[in-house]
Amino acid sequence: MTVRRLLALPLLGALLTGCGIRATEVPTDFGPAPSRVPCSLAGPDLPAQSSRGVPVQVFLLCGASLVAVDRAVRVPEGTADARRRVIVAQGLLDQLAASPSAAERAAGYTTYVPGGMSVSAPGPEDPEESLRLSTAPGRLSPYALAQLVCTLSDSAATEGDGSVILGGPGRSGLRRYECTDDVRGRPGSARPPSSAVAGAE
Repeated sequence: MTVRRLLALPLLGALLTGCGIRATEVPTDFGPAPSRVPCSLAGPDLPAQSSRGVPVQVFLLCGASLVAVDRAVRVPEGTADARRRVIVAQGLLDQLAASPSAAERAAGYTTYVPGGMSVSAPGPEDPEESLRLSTAPGRLSPYALAQLVCTLSDSAATEGDGSVILGGPGRSGLRRYECTDDVRGRPGSARPPSSAVAGAE
């Protein structure tokens, strides 16, 4: 009986080959496992970042949501609070507009904030915590606006209450924008909630 079974194995292999089915060995090799989990980055070098300036975080797009990444902004020592807020805001804006690092791009990070924008201090009739952009917030894409609002609202450039007052250049209207869980989770379809703020008009 054992001899018959051994003799039948080559015949079975021939039949499978004739039917277009290639015999395989077990276990089957499906290739190497993925080398990187999407949106996963190695731990930041905080001492090195601190040496480059004040540690901050900016929100980049990864997958379908906003994810915070570490950055640094240079602020001269002894800078007055009002000026410091503008410097930090401009530094955050520049970091958002910059291309993500090679490691971040490999992990799936990207940004929609355009380059060339600037931040200015509030006007004479504006609330002191407001910031004015060279491009009106309403003209930014939903992704760019979400990145900007969530980054600024959680920084030293604002009151740190999850909101930021933004306006365009000149005496255009001001609005208070909020960074909510919905905005962080669906930045392309959920625009930051906003309300009008009294100021220069």
